[in-house]
Amino acid sequence: MTLIYDKVTVIGMGLIGASIALSIRRGGLAGQVVGSDCSTDVAKTVARLNITDQFKADAAIATKDADLVIMAVPVGAVGKLAEQIIPHMKSGAVLTDTGSTKTSVLRDVAPHLREDIHWLPSHPLAGTEHSGPGAGFESLFDGRYWIVLPLDLNETVVNKFETFITGLGSVTERMQADYHDKVLALTS
Repeated sequence: MTLIYDKVTVIGMGLIGASIALSIRRGGLAGQVVGSDCSTDVAKTVARLNITDQFKADAAIATKDADLVIMAVPVGAVGKLAEQIIPHMKSGAVLTDTGSTKTSVLRDVAPHLREDIHWLPSHPLAGTEHSGPGAGFESLFDGRYWIVLPLDLNETVVNKFETFITGLGSVTERMQADYHDKVLALTS
C-alpha cells in the first residue's frame, strides 16, 4: 500500500485500537501512528509490544497535528472524548469512531463538532473474545466489513478514508445511522 495519512492517532488501545495500529503499520498507510489510552498498564503493554510509533496518555496531546483521529473507545465514552480532543484537532482533520451503535454516537459527538473537522463515523465489524492491546493483531480486519457513515461530507474526504480502510484489509460499506443500528440489532 501507499501512505494515505501523514499522522494517525488511535485513542483507546484495546483489541480494536491495537489491531488498527498494527494494521496501519503493516500496510504502510501512515507516516506515524500515535496511540493514546488513559491506562498506565495499557501504555506499558503498547510500549513493550511496539504497537505504535509514539504513545501519549493525554488524548488531546495525542491528536495534535493528526490527519486522522480514531476514537476506539466504548460507545458511552465517545461524547466525553470528543469534547476533550476536538478543540485540539487541526483544521481539516478527519475524526472517526469504531462504535457499534451510530445514532447515540452521532448525538453525543454533535455538540462538540467544529466546521473545519471532518466527522466520519464508522464501525468495523470485527473482533474476538479477547481484549486489551496484547490481543490485537494486524489481520483482524482482513476481509471484514467496515461500515462508513458518510453524512454530508465531501466525496474526496470519504473516498480517502475508504481507501485507508481498504488498506487495513476491510471491505467498506456505506450506511445511514438508523439503518446501521437496525441491521446490527437484528444480527447481534
